[in-house]
Amino acid sequence: MKFRHLGASGLKISEITYGNWLTHGSQVENDAAIACVHAALDAGITTFDTADVYANTRAESVLAEALQGQRRESLEIFTKVYFPTGPMGHNDVGLSRKHIMESIDGSLRRLDTDYVDLYQAHRWDPATPLEETMVAFADIVRSGKALYIGVSEWTADQIRAGAAMAKELRIPFVSNQPQYSALWRIIEPEVIPASVEVGVSQIVWSPVAQGVLTGKYTPGAAAPTGSRATDDKGGSEMIGRFMRDDVLERVQRLRPIADELSLSMAQLAVAWVLQNPNVSAAIIGASRPEQVRENVAASGVVLDDEVLRRIDEALGDVIERDAAKTALESPDDRPA
Repeated sequence: MKFRHLGASGLKISEITYGNWLTHGSQVENDAAIACVHAALDAGITTFDTADVYANTRAESVLAEALQGQRRESLEIFTKVYFPTGPMGHNDVGLSRKHIMESIDGSLRRLDTDYVDLYQAHRWDPATPLEETMVAFADIVRSGKALYIGVSEWTADQIRAGAAMAKELRIPFVSNQPQYSALWRIIEPEVIPASVEVGVSQIVWSPVAQGVLTGKYTPGAAAPTGSRATDDKGGSEMIGRFMRDDVLERVQRLRPIADELSLSMAQLAVAWVLQNPNVSAAIIGASRPEQVRENVAASGVVLDDEVLRRIDEALGDVIERDAAKTALESPDDRPA
């Protein structure tokens, strides 16, 4: 396992990070989830990403159970705040001081830890002044409940504004967590340059495009039983943007490239995001331990310029590059 610095900080994290969105407490049974975490630990993964909203707080509890007995100082545990949790009352959402301060205590209790290494704003909150949010984060850092602050799916301008206020408050704002893959590159034109400018790096989710880049979905064929495309708990909705025959046909053109490099298509996809110097880690999820072991093999893989060119040529015009779509992940209003 290779390790990279998170943003401009001194913190190092495993470049393959294990995330439990859509799985723990939801899609897979606890025993299977725990087996996947143990496979991650055995493979050298030290960084684990979750959020209070995943399975409406249950994912944090499952992760804590899976990590029981591990030396806390040898792990990097990340969680997030923003989306509705609990009974989903009027203050159970957003980045208000009330919701943040209550949420960090709930997350620490469920994760069975005194602190998280990274506490992330899961989205931008247009209903709360940025100063209120950042001061609450500063208080959490100074109390020792979180060591670093990050965000998820913020636009370039929002990252710049957050970084400026974090600098004024003297707290370490180090990361953004966006969707990024060989098919979904909307952060490249604006978000990455802004992040480099202010010392923030990316912890990217869905490097295999919800499984599409594994090549298991083929044009004109029904999705395999039990795959994410057939999941009715949120998986099929997320993968829908890629489940077009033109995309699936282009993805199949990556197979010869992967074969030549003795990589699986999933390994090629994870290795691809790690070639970007502003990416600190690729988040992988799993429902079976063998998926963890396969994806971890992408750590340390170097793709030369010719391979990167061939990947671009294979995917062609199905690559999404529109920077304006970053704003679509940044809500105009809080979710109900």
